[in-house]
Amino acid sequence: MEEKNPVELSATPMRLLQPPPRWQVGLVLLIGVLAVSTAAIFVRLAMEATTTQDGSNLARGIGFSLFLSASRLTVASVILLPAWQHLKPTQLSPGALRYATAAGICLALHFVTWITSLSFTSIVASTTLVTTNPIWVALLSWLWLKEKPTRQTVLGIGIALGGGLLIAVGDTGVLSLGSNPPLGNFLALLGAGMASLYLLLGREAQSRGLGISGYVAVAYSTGALVLLPLPLLFGSGYLGYPVAVYFYIFLMAVVSQVVGHTSFNWAVRWMAPTIVTLAILFEPVGSSFLGYLIFNEVPGMRVLLGAVVLLLGVAIAVVDFSAA
Repeated sequence: MEEKNPVELSATPMRLLQPPPRWQVGLVLLIGVLAVSTAAIFVRLAMEATTTQDGSNLARGIGFSLFLSASRLTVASVILLPAWQHLKPTQLSPGALRYATAAGICLALHFVTWITSLSFTSIVASTTLVTTNPIWVALLSWLWLKEKPTRQTVLGIGIALGGGLLIAVGDTGVLSLGSNPPLGNFLALLGAGMASLYLLLGREAQSRGLGISGYVAVAYSTGALVLLPLPLLFGSGYLGYPVAVYFYIFLMAVVSQVVGHTSFNWAVRWMAPTIVTLAILFEPVGSSFLGYLIFNEVPGMRVLLGAVVLLLGVAIAVVDFSAA
């Protein structure tokens, strides 16, 4: 009997594949959480690397954020170029590529909003707000899939929004880059919404026959193409930065994107999106711990309290929604 190529096997519709053991899915999720927890750190290090000798900084404005976003996805797309040769559209169900493309657009918007938020608010506020995905997944499932949330889910959402409000009023801005916490917090929330759409669309694309390698190749490449011209339009460009900036971008692409995001995309194929987003809630814990170690960034008590309340509300909403 002829043995199938693993890449070709990955293009088989989900229902025909043998689900992996739970411990394997859990391990991949853990690796993904650890990998994405480094993203905010690499972004901040890249921003600090642009400080000149006279104290001025080249990382101000949306142009630099677009440069980081576009470069991160472009490098990831180049790494995944070999996956394209195994992509066979004729073997896919209708709409698979459309959903993957739409997911890539949402991924691009997620990076633009979230990375920009790190220029205006603290790491703990940004990473906590951007990981409110479970709330948005629940709401989007209600509007899109007609899965109405229960009272407990609504309660969890209300508690989480209260925590978000505490973060918004308690973040005093600890950045030396110049801060605007309300704007940064809003951008982080917007990034959470885009990430939620990205996960739901990615799950749909994989359910229609796209394997993980083919899906991430399409999604990451689409996001890169959307973002590539934007830094030039906003006067940033891609050249002239210190070597350290490009090094941190490479680390973001390999660790945070190829390892981290791809782990989530693989896991969401075998688990409900709300369960995957529940695991993502541990990202701000890792990011905040690294932020304390590297930048000595200690958030205010109201920010910490808001983060705890927000994560509690999200957990309440997710546990109930997942059990439904």
